Amino acid sequence: MRGRTTATPTERPPGAVLAAAEGLTVRLGERPVLREVDLAVRAGEVLTLVGPNGAGKSTLLAALAADLAPSEGTLLVDGRPAADWTTRELALRRSVLPQAATLSFPFPVVEVVRMGRAPWANTAAADEDEAAVAEAMAATDVLAFADRPFGALSGGERARVALARVLAQRTQLLLLDEPTAALDLRHQEQVMRICRERAAAGRGVVVVLHDLGLAAAWADRAAVLHRGRLAAAGPPDEVFTQELLSEVYGHPVRVLRDPDTDAPLIVPERPGRRAGATGSARERVTAASRAAPPPVARERGVSGG
Repeated sequence: MRGRTTATPTERPPGAVLAAAEGLTVRLGERPVLREVDLAVRAGEVLTLVGPNGAGKSTLLAALAADLAPSEGTLLVDGRPAADWTTRELALRRSVLPQAATLSFPFPVVEVVRMGRAPWANTAAADEDEAAVAEAMAATDVLAFADRPFGALSGGERARVALARVLAQRTQLLLLDEPTAALDLRHQEQVMRICRERAAAGRGVVVVLHDLGLAAAWADRAAVLHRGRLAAAGPPDEVFTQELLSEVYGHPVRVLRDPDTDAPLIVPERPGRRAGATGSARERVTAASRAAPPPVARERGVSGG
């Protein structure tokens, strides 16, 4: 399309659909990896993709990013078929964090983050480049090693720099593939807090996660994938049930409640470790919860007795 003018995006209001898969099927060779998936991503929400290994989470994320063409079905980005956008127009609308970030040259950290601003070159938003880079580096806690070569960083540090690049891109749709996998507990919480803040600012955030606890605590909606199909989608309170998760993961789990936030806590069934322990894990947890004061009483400082 020679001579075509790049279409810059318009900010969509909260609740607007930023990307939508309709009957999406993806085959790699002859093998279907995703089958007939219907899923919409909306501005103002954190949507987590969860499921066991091989369920199709990363494939679905790549399809939503228009990095994988569907074998069947359609993908809409910003209200239009993904194929109608040029590569640059897609980069102005969605940013993608892959599982592994690698570079062949020893770029300093600040230059890696600045790469996120490339799609905005020669647009009015180019004036925001330095502010966007500085803000993204501060949010991900990487300012301290801004001048270090990317290749000299630890795995967790690289993951945070890669996330900073995505944030600096300042798109309304963020697609993140396992952004917490290489991180310690503090930085896992930091990443999910960033996702929550971006959603509160009107962004749509899709996050592939293995940690169901993080998904339950931070997501507005969760999509549970199983063998390439969408097993359930909705608020974690509704879809994270013992029956569904036990079936999908092939391992019995218990779904408890955080006494402070009331978010679901997903705990795999495990044998007791104490000598002489009797009864199932579920029975012991039930007994312990009966002995504890109710969450409301603890919250209000009411003592038993």
